[in-house]
Amino acid sequence: MVEVYIHDNDNSVDFREPHNSGKKVDLAALDKIGVIYKHITKQEDVDALAKERDYKNHDIVNINIDTFKGDSDAMLNQLKIFYQEHLHEDEEIRYCMDGEGYFDVRLDDDWVRCKVAPGDLLILPAGIYHRFTLTNTNHIKALRLFKDEPKWQAYNRPNADDLPIRKEYLSSI
Repeated sequence: MVEVYIHDNDNSVDFREPHNSGKKVDLAALDKIGVIYKHITKQEDVDALAKERDYKNHDIVNINIDTFKGDSDAMLNQLKIFYQEHLHEDEEIRYCMDGEGYFDVRLDDDWVRCKVAPGDLLILPAGIYHRFTLTNTNHIKALRLFKDEPKWQAYNRPNADDLPIRKEYLSSI
């Protein structure tokens, strides 16, 4: 079951550490900002969700030191890019198959940290500001689902504030 809590915002500590402020957030708070969480243990249930939401494509991503041919600096540099606050014009759907990671989403002025582990599925709505990093285990294997062809153009904050998808998202919550 996903762990959800307010991020402590201590930037002096590696962003792959838990950063748990001790303030828990319930799933209803995520629901209010359009974030959907499900714990799914069977691939056929993931497939059924994909069909229900009209996702036609998928891929699997492995992020770990081997992905970067043992180059820890290259891995850290890529994680820093993922960790920049950004949004997408499409939903971001991730199903954790192995390992673990953190998805942080904005809730007013706070970051809500969602620690995903095997079986956890998150759907982040288009237009929501978020960021991602591995935990200090430095490994995740995730299924990514797409409605059409994969397109993952990230729009960083504050440049994305005026995008139509951002305004659409804000009006939906």
